[in-house]
Amino acid sequence: MKVGERRQGIDLHEAIEDFRLACISRALDDREIALRQQSRVFFQISGAGHEALLLGLARSLRSGYDWFFPYYRDRALVLGLGVTPLDILLQAVGSAADPASGGRQMPCHWGDVGRNIVTQSSPTGTQCLPAVGCAEAAHYILRREIPGLTAHGDELTYVSLGEGATSEGEFWESLNTACRLHLPVLYVVADNGYAISVRSSDQAPAPISEMVRGMRGLRIVKIDGRDYFQSRKRGADAIQHVRAGAGPCLIHAKVTRPYAHSLSDDQKKYRPPEELQDELHHDPIDGLEHALVRAGALTKADAGSIREEAKQVVSDAARDALEAARPDPRQITEHVYAPLAFSDVPPDPPQPAAGDDVEVLTFGDSIRRALHDEMARDERIRVFGEDVADADPGVLDAVPGKGGVFGITFGLQREYGVARCFNTPLAEANIVGRAVGQAVRGLRPSPEIQFFDYIWPAMHQLRAEAATIRWRSNGQFSCPLVLRVPIGGYLVGGAIWHSQCGESIFAHIPGLLIAFPSRARDAAGLLRSAFRGEDPVLFLEHKHLYRQGYNRDAYPAVDWVLPFGRGRYVTRGDAITVVTWGATVHRAELAAREVDPEATKIEIIDLRTITPWDRELVAESVEKTGRLLVVHEDTLTCGFGAEVAAWVADECFEFLDAPVWRLAATDTCVAYEPTLEDAILPQVADIVRDVRALLAY
Repeated sequence: MKVGERRQGIDLHEAIEDFRLACISRALDDREIALRQQSRVFFQISGAGHEALLLGLARSLRSGYDWFFPYYRDRALVLGLGVTPLDILLQAVGSAADPASGGRQMPCHWGDVGRNIVTQSSPTGTQCLPAVGCAEAAHYILRREIPGLTAHGDELTYVSLGEGATSEGEFWESLNTACRLHLPVLYVVADNGYAISVRSSDQAPAPISEMVRGMRGLRIVKIDGRDYFQSRKRGADAIQHVRAGAGPCLIHAKVTRPYAHSLSDDQKKYRPPEELQDELHHDPIDGLEHALVRAGALTKADAGSIREEAKQVVSDAARDALEAARPDPRQITEHVYAPLAFSDVPPDPPQPAAGDDVEVLTFGDSIRRALHDEMARDERIRVFGEDVADADPGVLDAVPGKGGVFGITFGLQREYGVARCFNTPLAEANIVGRAVGQAVRGLRPSPEIQFFDYIWPAMHQLRAEAATIRWRSNGQFSCPLVLRVPIGGYLVGGAIWHSQCGESIFAHIPGLLIAFPSRARDAAGLLRSAFRGEDPVLFLEHKHLYRQGYNRDAYPAVDWVLPFGRGRYVTRGDAITVVTWGATVHRAELAAREVDPEATKIEIIDLRTITPWDRELVAESVEKTGRLLVVHEDTLTCGFGAEVAAWVADECFEFLDAPVWRLAATDTCVAYEPTLEDAILPQVADIVRDVRALLAY
């Protein structure tokens, strides 16, 4: 074969190299299956049948330049991007040397910082929204030239999924935004006909390439992914379309699945023999070999030698992987969170001296002012969500502006522009998922969920994506976003869908920080701390507290931050400790005045943050008082008060003179009618009753 000889415009030397990688990819599958049968690998999922498509695409993609959100069958793609067989097998055996996760993730959960392969999670389709956020961030970074952040004018974001995952709502939400914003996203849908045992015909009324035809601005390319040369040529055209700034493109590729979904599956139980035989007949590696032999680029003997060499490469890599170090169990708690900063900062700012010209703000205004100050300080911060902007730019000069249903983001769009404060679709997963992708690129997104009661559609993005990124990548990736959420009741008329608490559910998620302030000063300090951190933060803002007079404070200096995990004494006393947070802090104060007018017995602690919470402060108080009442607005059963009570029972038992009590909402939703709401949520009279009962012990 002559140097530079081509077929269908493709360099045959490159095709031979891709044939070699395809053989290595298949050999990796086979080796992992053998090791799984020996219990030396603990799970196996195959990329067999996808090799020609992925290696054809990899030739036009740029490792470390483009960004990648792959899925578990993209073994050949990552090989094409430069990931080594040893890297892949280190993950399969769960080695500490696994560069993707240090033994924390299942095999084929890719991640490589240097190659811009973003750490992968398992839920199907959830990667689509962060991919869109990643592409969105690139546009923003390019226009702003932010120090330390890099983007390229012709980069693209690759995201892949199987045809089964196109049934997920988050896939459609991502397409909506990619098309509306004209983003450089390449969707690759590898259609092998099945989602485990569910046929494509049971998933949708038509193939995905037909289903998406109504998406304005989306280019659709169909490829026979079993054909390397077609994948190479049509894939290159699709990629060039995206690079040229012409908008997103979806490749719908037909591929095979010669092996079962995973080793936990047996496809002979649901696929007839003739169908499996047809799969073998269309094996993409065999097809590429036959094409190269017909073109005179290889002989049969050459091809056989390449296959044997591939097996040897994988055998050597397997030997090295099995000899590599095991993870150290003592390190399992590393990289759940970034190291908490500001440990040397005093817990409370000094009070302004009498006569100083200080501005006293409500809780809501303090948050609004802190957002303005933080956006002025850091161009990486972007605020977005439902209704958060002031108005459409075309009418902004003619209207007062909105700035959220509670007015907290009022004026941000006017001051910082629509690129930094903007409205989103009414789709909570879209809001949070896009923030995840932006945070991975180094921005500091601050999405807003309009009411806590509607946060649940975003749960996958919070739990499976944002909170796990640092740990699952063994500290290689981070997700510094600040999700602001109005929460809580005591509203009159809020009812089930506007009055709930539920912070305990999120406290159960490792990797997610939770703030729940009760005062204006604390809200500003914690918000600043959140923006300066490296982890996802759930910033809970109690709606009842936004416009109250009793929690107003002098607005703290712009350089003061309140570290997470620092509670505060609200009152001091020596007979009973009341631990609380949010809207029940003030109710506890009112109860204390009624029970103890002399203010000597009741010590109230405002935790201020839920994750982490100030164990040391609580222990210090309980050791002195010997009694503990935990008061919170969430339901009693499995509320966060149960965690505080259990910890005190474990760690402070010797100091207790009475049982640890909890006071919380009834185990119901919050009702609409005011007397029912009063009966459901903790009231001052309830706190008075329980404090008196505990003092009587």
